[in-house]
Amino acid sequence: MHSVRDKRQMQALIAQALKEDIDKGDITTDWIISPKATAKAYFITREEGVIAGLEAAHLSFLQVDPSLQFEASVTDGDRVIAGQSFAIVEGAARAILTGERTALNFIRHLSGIATMTNRYVQAIKGTSAVITDTRKTTPGFRVLEKAAVKSGGGVNHRFGLYDMVLIKDNHIAAAGGITPAVNRCREQMANAERTIKIEVEAAILDQVKEAANLEIDQIMLDNMSDAQMQEAVAYIRHHTEDKKRPLLEASGTITLDRVRSVAETGVDLISIGTLTHSSPCLDISLNIE
Repeated sequence: MHSVRDKRQMQALIAQALKEDIDKGDITTDWIISPKATAKAYFITREEGVIAGLEAAHLSFLQVDPSLQFEASVTDGDRVIAGQSFAIVEGAARAILTGERTALNFIRHLSGIATMTNRYVQAIKGTSAVITDTRKTTPGFRVLEKAAVKSGGGVNHRFGLYDMVLIKDNHIAAAGGITPAVNRCREQMANAERTIKIEVEAAILDQVKEAANLEIDQIMLDNMSDAQMQEAVAYIRHHTEDKKRPLLEASGTITLDRVRSVAETGVDLISIGTLTHSSPCLDISLNIE
């Protein structure tokens, strides 16, 4: 987690998930399993992938029963193979069975994100581009999902509306253009005595040129073809000084099949919304010995 605040946010999210699942009690487990019974259960992957969310799984069990013992043989970011046992939870059988689904929901979902991210990272290996995420996250899960992206080898874009200026098409339209939008942001920063990075979305080369002349930090190349992105990269390299050169971010419907050609255009960042909003869960089960 990024901070104590993030850890508390995760704990609150787990508490909410457990409340949603358990509510008045786990009637099946309570009616079948003796309160004195103990068990040992193994997390096992049914497919190859990258693990993320171990802490969330561990805390899910601890919130059910603080006496449960959890031990993992891997860490977030490690690759696992089909059939591999990578963690054990041991203690009261009732608590293990009650916390099972919540723990699996977290680790399957987050490992799916890490696995998909790693596929994109591997697809552009050898280029200078970096895979990054977006704000297209599950409400309430952003901290966890962005941590999973990092576990898969990607990097995080801005965390929210509060930590970076990103002037998109609707901002540009409402402000009357890129230049007035950027100028207003700089005026506000000067008044507040703050320095915040500024990124501008550009859909055509003329917008790239205008944004570059404003000496901003980053330009998002929105839904451009590979050829258009190559033009943008060439313009930036030939018309801006190294120390004032903005990073170029490719964005918009970039599939796993296409990402290599996008990286080879020379862009610096490739943002993929799919990582957090559409990655399939990694197939993981919990088996009691």
